[in-house]
Amino acid sequence: MIRIKRTNSDDQDFIHLVKKLDEYLAVCDGDEHDFYDQFNKLDKIKHVVLLYKENTPVACGAIKKYSEGIVEIKRMFVLPGERNKGYASKILRILELWASELGYTKCILETGKRQTEAIGLYTRNNYKRINKYSPYENMENSLCFAKTLNKNEF
Repeated sequence: MIRIKRTNSDDQDFIHLVKKLDEYLAVCDGDEHDFYDQFNKLDKIKHVVLLYKENTPVACGAIKKYSEGIVEIKRMFVLPGERNKGYASKILRILELWASELGYTKCILETGKRQTEAIGLYTRNNYKRINKYSPYENMENSLCFAKTLNKNEF
């Protein structure tokens, strides 16, 4: 049984999954990890989605206001043993719906060139490459994406 929960960054299940995400990113990002890590602090995230399989949290994602009308997708993660089951796309759609409900009209996100699974996820979900936005403009490893939210999708 799959269950979705809307919560915030104080949720202990989210904190647990983010620790796993950070361990994964420390390997992927290598020497650049400290730069990226400073923009992923949990105290500023008010909108978190958790996906549970049975009663175990297996995936998460979040949104954070970037600017007027624009929200940034943050902290997307699926446990390695639970990947390729559509969980990340499901979380992404719920985050987009929540952003739309909150009045946002566009989602942006940053991922690394080495994170090929993430790049595939975002392109499959109609995110388009954009110029790098602040604070990623000078990061060679960064790729940035955006999607305009269409209320008719929801």
